[in-house]
Amino acid sequence: MFITGGTGYVGQRLAAELLGRGHRVRVLTRPASVERVPAGAEPVVGDALDAASYAASLTAGETLVHLVGTPHPSPAKAAEFRRVDLPSILAGVSAAASARLAHLVYVSVAHPAPMMHAYIEVRSAGESAITQARLTASILRPWYVLGPGHWWPVALLPAYALCEVLPPTREAARRLGLVTIGQMVRALASVVEHPPAMGQVRIVEVPEIRRGLSPPTST
Repeated sequence: MFITGGTGYVGQRLAAELLGRGHRVRVLTRPASVERVPAGAEPVVGDALDAASYAASLTAGETLVHLVGTPHPSPAKAAEFRRVDLPSILAGVSAAASARLAHLVYVSVAHPAPMMHAYIEVRSAGESAITQARLTASILRPWYVLGPGHWWPVALLPAYALCEVLPPTREAARRLGLVTIGQMVRALASVVEHPPAMGQVRIVEVPEIRRGLSPPTST
């Protein structure tokens, strides 16, 4: 198991979850962030924006979980999305293809949506790169992940509840709903352990993330 972005908000928790399930976990890290690699995981020093810096560390048949992204995304960070988020997934796709990995897991974003257009554009480009490379992949599409330091949307929960009841807004409210960090980590762990069939791309939307996923069986 190889994680890019494994020292971040979701990545540290996912690494701990996978280690607890008995997986061997390796985490790509910059030299300055080695100490942030979760205990029990193996640090691999490299640059998530440069496939050549870590592709040789990948093993054919393993899973790559790509979690690199701009922290606290907002419309004001469009340049960061294009500088970090897009090149990192393009590097991940290149590395996965050259190493003949069995499975790529990518956290995209729920769409369409009335805001965050630059973020959606970049994440959609990442999805397209995965499809064009014909990789076996799981693509998760959360809208916002609630957790420590990320609680402000809780105030919107009553509005979400109302929109989910009303037929004209029900589909959008569910697709753009909030998920917790626990739900996100469990969903990621589930797709890691239950990848889609070889050559298939599985899209995981918010309702499925909340449910904890019904695992497909790879063939």
